[in-house]
Amino acid sequence: MSTKKEIINTSNAPAPIGPYNQAVKAGNTLYVSGQIALSPESGTLVQGTVEAETRRVLDNLEAILVAAGYAFADVVKTTIFLRSMDDFGVVNEVYGTYFKEYSPARETVAVAGLPKNVHVEISLIAWKA
Repeated sequence: MSTKKEIINTSNAPAPIGPYNQAVKAGNTLYVSGQIALSPESGTLVQGTVEAETRRVLDNLEAILVAAGYAFADVVKTTIFLRSMDDFGVVNEVYGTYFKEYSPARETVAVAGLPKNVHVEISLIAWKA
């Protein structure tokens, strides 16, 4: 097992909008920064429904996982931040289509605000032997 940190960044997910990286791999554990519904190609916010935002967020997370050699099946923990708990059902339904084999531990919290006033942000931790 490696004991040094490896920075993970891919052009298949949006570039960070601050002083952080898309992910950091430490040993067998991958820590993925919170993703919002930004297009990786243009860096612009996906406009539309909460469902569309959630799909873009999960697609961004998947791109980072793949760049690091992981998959959704390796995810052990997610944190979902919502602008409103009224969106929980829609986000949960979309989320379930990405975590088919294995559902990780998770918490979902409503927050006062999110970057760029989005409806949803998701971060995750993945692990593999």
